[in-house]
Amino acid sequence: MPSKKILVIGSSNTDMTVRVKQLPRPGETVLGCDFVMGQGGKGANQAVAAKRLGGDVTFVCKVGQDIFGDNSLSEYKKEGLVTDHILRSGKPSGVALIPVSADGENSIVVASGANADFSVEDVEKTLLAVGDFDILLLQLEIPVASVAAAARLAHERGAMVVLNPAPCSPLPEELFRYIDLFIPNETELSNFTGMPVDSLDEVKKACAIMQEKGVRGLIVTLGSQGSLLYAGEDSEVIPAKKVKAVDTTAAGDTFCGGLCVGLAEGKSLREAALFATAAAALTVQKAGAQNALPYRNELME
Repeated sequence: MPSKKILVIGSSNTDMTVRVKQLPRPGETVLGCDFVMGQGGKGANQAVAAKRLGGDVTFVCKVGQDIFGDNSLSEYKKEGLVTDHILRSGKPSGVALIPVSADGENSIVVASGANADFSVEDVEKTLLAVGDFDILLLQLEIPVASVAAAARLAHERGAMVVLNPAPCSPLPEELFRYIDLFIPNETELSNFTGMPVDSLDEVKKACAIMQEKGVRGLIVTLGSQGSLLYAGEDSEVIPAKKVKAVDTTAAGDTFCGGLCVGLAEGKSLREAALFATAAAALTVQKAGAQNALPYRNELME
């Protein structure tokens, strides 16, 4: 059976990463070690991850008419993504500044630039032009109104709508009823429900609240503990693989992209989560964002 088509609508950034012994505290200056510049942005990361893992992926983003935008478009074409509907903006391309500590933790500052210029009108025109797709994967690094419009229009077309609500931002309640699969981390889940999530039972209770809001399915990423496939009493934790983390920057993006590939190939949600978990474990063993994303053959080794 051929793989279903995945459409990713989201952000594109140029990541500027500096390795440091420890992350700076407020007001502190620390000396860095290696500097790496590469492609990033949650939308782009998830699109590239899905493509490298075997997906049939169209990516739609908005970049500036500058060297960063030109380079991004060139790189996405090299990856084999369908880029026919990528938009250009009069604003600068998005950039992200990322210090990464010796133990693999990071903090990220994003200047959204052209990503913030991705309008509802852009979404409407894009979905008219893009043709058929089966799965829509969204994040929150473009305006929320545009995310909501994309989710609604895709839902009306019968596509599966997957939302990774990161970075966390207030969402209109109407949006939730368009979501087939919601993939927050614990902090994001707590923010959307107002519930504590300090135990697995509390995470499950918060998931139940999200279902009451209209979300049909949930997977909660739990960092080094893995992920929770929420199904009420039959919920299951998919444990993370035990590896030495070098950089966690794009692990969640790999998980989301991999999950959509698994679902596009007809895997069950559990099978897709296992596939995505294995891919994410490879990502954290490398530094950077898109340069750390694994290829399908690496999972076969």
